[in-house]
Amino acid sequence: MQSAEPTLNSFSNPVAKYLAATRPAFLSVTLVACLIGLATAHFSGLPLQLDKALVTIFFALVAHAGVNVINDYYDALNGSDAANQERVFPFTGGSRFIQNGLLSLRGAAWFGYALLAAVIPAGLWLMQVSSAELFWVGLAGLGVGWAYSAPPFKLMSRGLGELAIVAGWLLVVVGTDLVQRGSVALLPWLAGLPYALLVANILYINQFPDLKADACAGKRTLVVRLGPGEARWGYLGVATLAYGLILFMVGRSLLPIYAAAGAFALPFSFHAARQLLAHACHPALLVPAIKLSILAANLGGLLLAAGLFFATPSP
Repeated sequence: MQSAEPTLNSFSNPVAKYLAATRPAFLSVTLVACLIGLATAHFSGLPLQLDKALVTIFFALVAHAGVNVINDYYDALNGSDAANQERVFPFTGGSRFIQNGLLSLRGAAWFGYALLAAVIPAGLWLMQVSSAELFWVGLAGLGVGWAYSAPPFKLMSRGLGELAIVAGWLLVVVGTDLVQRGSVALLPWLAGLPYALLVANILYINQFPDLKADACAGKRTLVVRLGPGEARWGYLGVATLAYGLILFMVGRSLLPIYAAAGAFALPFSFHAARQLLAHACHPALLVPAIKLSILAANLGGLLLAAGLFFATPSP
């Protein structure tokens, strides 16, 4: 069953309204990315510094919230959300806060950019207490999040949205590890890549209900470019690559054997792939597959983090 869209009567408390506009239910993928970064640092034998960890997690969530609002703003500007008649709320078609009159275009822009700006002081403090390299990781992360939907880059509209998602969530893992470690290491890149691919698959499957609206608005996403018949196979390919990487890296001792636990989310991804193969042209029937994709990413990431955390620390 789909949730009801927000209306002017939905929120009597303005704080609750602005919080809901960030789509908090979908911020879990960033929390999990941070946990993977903390787990890679722990596996490397580093004592976790709780104050740095909490600040990192909180402001990573704030950054993700800001990107969500900014994406809503630019999708309102290009008209794709307003034209989206096949959306499956709350998963696709945006938050509907602008379209349903809860936020003005200008208000959404100010709110989204304020959230991104709020990350900068925290990032500078974390840089001072960890490493100057964090500047470049943080700048790249914010840049990718902004360029995902904002002109002139509009990465999603150019069929590069999945690559942007992989880069963004990989940088969250690397940045979280960097704050604890004090330098950039290979391990978080390796551990973060399979998880980032699973997060990208959430975006990918969400493009199917949005196909017609995106095409009308000139957004040339991968699903628009390929068409649902061909694009539906891409989901299975990304999932296979993600789980294959976990098992390959465990087999080559690049990750500890316990990290293979991340592959236990595979049945959820493959069940979602089966549903997408069957219903790619029927958006209303894709809700279970979208839910399974979100479950697979979160569960796979949590199991991967747990495997790294409980493995014997490397010397």
